[in-house]
Amino acid sequence: MRLVIIRHGDPDYTIDSLTEKGWREAEYLSDMLVQMDVKEFYVSPLGRAKDTASFTLKKMNREAVTCEWLREFVPRIHRPDVPDFKAISWDWLPSDWTKEEKFYHYDQWFDCEVFREAGVKEEYDWVTQNFDRLLAEHGYVREGRLYRAEKANRDTLVFFCHFGLGCVLLSHLFQVSSMVLWHNFCAVPTSVTTLITEERRKGVALFRMQSYGDLSHLYAKGEEPAFAARFCETFDSQERHD
Repeated sequence: MRLVIIRHGDPDYTIDSLTEKGWREAEYLSDMLVQMDVKEFYVSPLGRAKDTASFTLKKMNREAVTCEWLREFVPRIHRPDVPDFKAISWDWLPSDWTKEEKFYHYDQWFDCEVFREAGVKEEYDWVTQNFDRLLAEHGYVREGRLYRAEKANRDTLVFFCHFGLGCVLLSHLFQVSSMVLWHNFCAVPTSVTTLITEERRKGVALFRMQSYGDLSHLYAKGEEPAFAARFCETFDSQERHD
């Protein structure tokens, strides 16, 4: 089976939709996706993800299943350096989170006062349990760190969602700390991440990443990637620092 995880286009968060650039990105993305043989589409309930999916669904005369758990990863925290302000879960300064060894471990990264207060682990479990339930419906049942291939297949599932949420899915599939993925990976708008199953022994499947954050659909049209999800490349730039 193949999983295609797509971040929404360049966002206008004020109206939960896309910028003018984001609409172009979504159209260019659709030119690539229509060439795929897709078994099922799944989409976040948020407007920016639905708008990104709209071009593809219209061109293919398809509908997507809306999944509440595909919304952006919502817990907000009191970040250590600005305790009076609630930030998204992964918005920490590198000088703060990298001091904590537990943040590098899959079974410990959520074990801190800031995350406990915000219910981060509960949200993580809700997302990943629903994700596993969906994969089981398509023939792959979670058993420990692997999946039992009850109905092995070559189906393609496409997910239109969000950066933080996408990292949670990868964290679960790969047994990697979400903190490491949130801070060391960057999926810019309409980037495409592809995973495939490998079944080297009958009935035992592992998900393996084939590509992360692919933007070939933008480069093919001469469209520069959006800056969303990034911070300043150098401190003296005018790009966002916080």
